[in-house]
Amino acid sequence: MPGFVPLDCRPAMDFPPRPPAFSPGFQSFLWGFLLGAYVWIGALAVGVAGGTAFLLGVVSAFLIFFFVRLFGEDKLRR
Repeated sequence: MPGFVPLDCRPAMDFPPRPPAFSPGFQSFLWGFLLGAYVWIGALAVGVAGGTAFLLGVVSAFLIFFFVRLFGEDKLRR
């Protein structure tokens, strides 16, 4: 029969796979780490001393981590 497609030739999934689920704490850590590194490199780029730039990066990463951890998650609708 032309046009006949057996059931075993169909794709296994009819929808794309879901992306991996990361915990809010891990997401907060990534935001804090990456933006803290951005602040650190940016401070070095504008001529801030190395130790001061590192401390600014660490403090900003710490604050960004807690800000994203506390306020970054959407509320679930029920």
